[in-house]
Parts: sequence; C-alpha cells; structure tokens
Amino acid sequence: MYAPVPTIDVRSATAGERSESRPSRTLPRDLLIILLLTFGALLVHGYHPGAEDAEIYLPGVEKILHPELFPFNAQFFQSHAHSTFFPNLIATSVRWSHLPLSVVLFAWQIASIFLLLLACWQLTGKCFVERSARWAGVSVIAALLTLPVAGTALYIFDQYVNPRNLAAFPAVFAIIKILDRKYLQAGLFLVAAAAIHPFMSMFAISYCLLLAVEREFSSQFAPLGCLLPFGITLDPPSQAYHLVAATHAFHYITRWHWYEWLGAVAPIAILWWFSRIARRRAAYDLELMCRTLVFYELIFLPAALVLSIPARLEALARLQPMRCLYLLYILMFLFAGALLGEHVLKNRVWRWLGLFLPLCVGMFVAQLMLFPADAHIEWPVAMPKNSWVRAFEWIRGNTPSDAVFALDPNHMSIRGEDEQGFRAIAQRSRLADIRDSGQVSMFPPLADEWLRQVQAQSDWKDFQLQDFRRLHTEYGVTWLVLQPPGVAGLDCPYRNEAVLVCQLAQ
Repeated sequence: MYAPVPTIDVRSATAGERSESRPSRTLPRDLLIILLLTFGALLVHGYHPGAEDAEIYLPGVEKILHPELFPFNAQFFQSHAHSTFFPNLIATSVRWSHLPLSVVLFAWQIASIFLLLLACWQLTGKCFVERSARWAGVSVIAALLTLPVAGTALYIFDQYVNPRNLAAFPAVFAIIKILDRKYLQAGLFLVAAAAIHPFMSMFAISYCLLLAVEREFSSQFAPLGCLLPFGITLDPPSQAYHLVAATHAFHYITRWHWYEWLGAVAPIAILWWFSRIARRRAAYDLELMCRTLVFYELIFLPAALVLSIPARLEALARLQPMRCLYLLYILMFLFAGALLGEHVLKNRVWRWLGLFLPLCVGMFVAQLMLFPADAHIEWPVAMPKNSWVRAFEWIRGNTPSDAVFALDPNHMSIRGEDEQGFRAIAQRSRLADIRDSGQVSMFPPLADEWLRQVQAQSDWKDFQLQDFRRLHTEYGVTWLVLQPPGVAGLDCPYRNEAVLVCQLAQ
C-alpha cells in the first residue's frame, strides 16, 4: 500500500512505524490532564448558555419539557428541532437527572469539551509517539475552541451547548475507527453524530468514506458525494427567501472577503505540506489523513462555487458546502499543534509558555470583547450581569406561559444585549425577528410568514401605542419589551437601566 521514500533515516522510520501500529492507550493520568485542559478551555472561552444560536436550539428542549410553552410561532425553531435528536437528548437528561435545565446544559458543555479533547488525544496516538507532540496538539485545540472557521459563520466549538458541539467528538472517534479498520464501530459513531446534527454529520461521513477508500484502495481514489438534507428543489426561490439569502452572505463563497478566501484555500497548501512531512517520517496514518483532507476540500470547494453563482441555485446554497472546513479545521490545528510539539516545543517549558500564554490571552480577550455586558462564565446559579437577561428571566417567572411578546426585531444586535436569545431565556413566544432568518434560510417555506411579521415591525423605534395595538390585533401580541423611556400609555411592571417590560392592555 505504501512504499516509504529511500531517504528516510532509521530513527524516523522506526517512529513512523510505531505511530501506525502502536495502539493508542489512554491512562488515568491522561484523563486527568484532559479534564484539567477542559476546565482551562472553559476559563479561556467562557460560557453563555442563551447566546447566539441557542435561540434556535434551546426552545425545542423547553417545548419538550413544558409542552404549554410557545403556542405561537413555534415553527421558527421546531423545523430544526424535529430534524435532530438534540432536544430529546437534553430533555431526557433533565428528566433522568432531576436537575435544572441550566445545570444539565452546563454539564453537557463540560462533557462535550472533554470528549472532543479525549478524541483528539486518541487520534494523535495514531500518528505520534512523543507525548509532548500529542499534548501539544490537544492543547492547541483547547486553546482555539472559539476560533472562527473561515467565512462559514462557525467556531470550532461554541460557547454554549448545541448540536454541532455534541456531534464533533463522535466524528473524530469515527476517524480513529476508520484508521483501525473497525468500520462497524466507525459507522456507529457516525450514526450518533447524524442523530445529533444531520447536516454537519454529512461532512464527517463524507470524509470518513474518503478516508476508508484511500486506506483500502490507496491508488484508486474515488470521490464520494454525501447525502443532502432539508429537501432539494430547483424551483426558483420566492422573493421573501431572496431577501433572507441576502442577509446570509456566508452561504455564498463568491461573497466572502479575501481573508475568508485565504482561510478556505490556505489549508489545502498547509495540509499538503503536512502530508509531505508525514511521508518523510514514514507516518502513514498522518499522511493518509492529510492527503484525504486535501481531496475532501477539493470536492466541496467547486460545489460551493457552483451553488454561489447561478441565481436559480440560490436556495441550494443553504447546503453550505464550505462547512466542510469545520472538521478540516479541527484536524488541521490538531496536527499543526502536534508537529509543533514534536519539532519545536519538545519538553522546553519556556517554549510552551511562549506559544500558549499569548494564544490563550488573545482568545480570552476576544471573548470578553464579544460579550462585554455578560459575565465571562455564566454559571448556572449566578445572578446574570446582563440587564437584558435579567429582564428575560423576570418575564419567565412573572408572565403567562401563553403570552405573546414583541420586541425590537434586531434586538440581538443592540449594544449591551450581547446576542442573548429571548425565546431561549424568557421561554415565551414572540414575533419573528432578524435572528429567525437563520432558520428561514434553511427552511424556505417559512420565508413568507417571516417576512410579513418582520415588516409588521419595521420602524420599531418610532412605534407608538396605536402601532403596538395593531400588533395585538394582527398577531395577538400581549406583552412588549422596550428600551427606556418607553411609550406613554403602557403599564410596565418591570424596568431596569436598559429594558422595560410592558403589558399591552386588551
């Protein structure tokens, strides 16, 4: 299958052979170190359980636990919730543990970081003998969890529990099993990933298929396509969907900035270079994975270009072929860290500090800047620092479960709101807003109703009492979230320095 080049020295060849055949054992002390790295990663990257896309994922969990919630507009999160086992997994964890949802979410965040780092540790054991190399690779992943993935609008790992986080570690474990030729076990890991995140798992399945073909038929590479979810149609998109698509430039690689293109194209050269290094040191598994990653991206990159150009394919761009970079970034940085550990860091403490201290400080500061109004780690039992979150929590405890709210449709972009999700935290129905466009971009049938509701809230900052009454007549809105000074004629039982919660008289 593989003939090493004749210039390899005996020492390198021996190390390479051992890295391919030596079983990857994980000792108790290794688990302890991984656990310490897990908590270190949490301290660097923070935790924000209700932020960003948690607004999409958490309401599905809350609806299972309390079916009376969200009697209005549930389709804007249920479309996604019905396609994944994620909400059932979290809800079942709450029921079995008898712990509050906030505690269960925190526990899953810790567990998913730990399991990803454990999978990375075991994968490095297939390619590297030196423990310093393996720990360097795992440490790089721990330090870069919230690194943006080129122009895909993804991080390697989010600061809150979501299906991507929980699908990442089964994907890496599946790769390990492919290298071991344990294809049934690899398939089980991929099934688990698909149950949690059907969309992102398609990229893991694609890579594992390519890896298996390369491993078994090294000289006969056969590109394999992946199954595409969410229903495929070549019908022209509606005008409402076109407006949604315009707000999601990351779906279209032709609209990416030059530095995002660099983040997409540079990995091809980097991984090719890694494969040459692996070839010289006779590390067959490392060369195999790097070479397959190059093929893997070269399959999805042209697909992304094709889907970005013709207007008729606009709705298909939601398949986002460049999200293949998510798995690629995890593996690329894992290998980069391990190679640095083997050739540069070694056992020199000052070199490790020279790399990881500025790296972790930089990532920590970036997270503080991203969530300036929140505590860096939003502990499950702590009083929230964010004024908007305090208002949302008051709503959860003091308004009827069937209440329908209206608030600024662009409220997650308001300074000081820090992209905290109203539905996820307040657990109340609301009119569609700009954030729901993410769901609409993946499920086009929602587009027309989304546009009607967003347009009904246009010029929100100039709304007066008669405008709010119109929302009550058209959509049944009974409560409002406003910014000071508010609007005359409204009863506002809750207020703080940033937010008023007002009841709309019926």
